[in-house]
Amino acid sequence: MGTTLEALIQDHEDDLAELQAKIGYTFQKTTLLQLSLVHSSFAFERLDCGRHNETLEFLGDAVLDLAVGFLLFSRFPELREGKLTLIRSALVNETGLAERARAIDLGKYLLLGRGEDASCGRAKSSILSCAYEAMVGAVFLDGGYDVVQAYVQRTFAPLIEERGEQLTSADAKSRLQEQLQEQYNEGPNYILDAEEGPAHARIFTVSAHFHDRVLGSGRASSKKEAEQQAAAAALKFLRSEQAAEKQ
Repeated sequence: MGTTLEALIQDHEDDLAELQAKIGYTFQKTTLLQLSLVHSSFAFERLDCGRHNETLEFLGDAVLDLAVGFLLFSRFPELREGKLTLIRSALVNETGLAERARAIDLGKYLLLGRGEDASCGRAKSSILSCAYEAMVGAVFLDGGYDVVQAYVQRTFAPLIEERGEQLTSADAKSRLQEQLQEQYNEGPNYILDAEEGPAHARIFTVSAHFHDRVLGSGRASSKKEAEQQAAAAALKFLRSEQAAEKQ
């Protein structure tokens, strides 16, 4: 026999209160927070309505991109768009978001199916990062953008200050190479698609290819920067593709 979101809220009242204290926000609609913690494996096994956190994850991904982007725009007004994109990609990726999730012990509060729980799902970066995005999506729906921006400021600003130099030299090409190498034992190829403008102000367009697929493209005043932008776009595309496969 299945259960309901309302029953889950009653069963996990103390945990939900503890999590809200950790993130510094009290929900008006606790149902949103609870739903953000429901993994699809649990929903299919136990929840009558069958709802889970993947739609909230989609929303949270977009909200985090905007909120972290605004934070970086404010913190590094002198940096160009391509560099800001690389820094955001270094912060808002599976590894980075899983790290933020572990900082608040988010895995403790997740509701997983029996198989996923038995296979240490609470420690998996993929599950933690998605749940973190879902939680942020829930905060956005409940409290609005200003609340999310304040949370991002509290959470990510100290991280940016601590890792400033490391982040500003973030290497998307290396991360893309590592990811594809790990999954397929092969790396990407970069192709110069266009070279425009006068000699003193050339603009290069480069695309990142893998197995005859274009994963992302970049446009910049140097081929190196265009390749970095293409790699950053490819990382984001692969992340969204992996999220879509889980649905």
